[in-house]
Amino acid sequence: MESEFHTLGTFEFPADVQIIKAKLESEGIPVFLRDEATINSDPLISSAIGGVKLQVYSSDWERAKEIYDEVRNYATDDQGNPIVCPNCKAKKSEIYYTRKNLFYKLFPFFESRKYRCMQCNFITKPTK
Repeated sequence: MESEFHTLGTFEFPADVQIIKAKLESEGIPVFLRDEATINSDPLISSAIGGVKLQVYSSDWERAKEIYDEVRNYATDDQGNPIVCPNCKAKKSEIYYTRKNLFYKLFPFFESRKYRCMQCNFITKPTK
């Protein structure tokens, strides 16, 4: 059995990762949740340690990535249309928060929403 893990995704809370974990396991891919117990014991430190890391063996990486991309939710606008990256025109963006200072770490709901393209990592603000 291979012992090297690769992080497939990170999630703020352990509950956020459970659906994708179950899907991967149902497809026969072993999953390891790094820092899950730590965040379960103290959820306030999630952003400080980088959230729960969903990890798979390197031998399962390609198949796990395909499944993850099929299941994951991408950002949509108020009408339900996917957010289009202005840089590469991809329709695979996720909501992105920088949480650079202590205020936004304590009160993340005050930070303005941004989107990060999953294809080119370009960060943009929504158009009104």
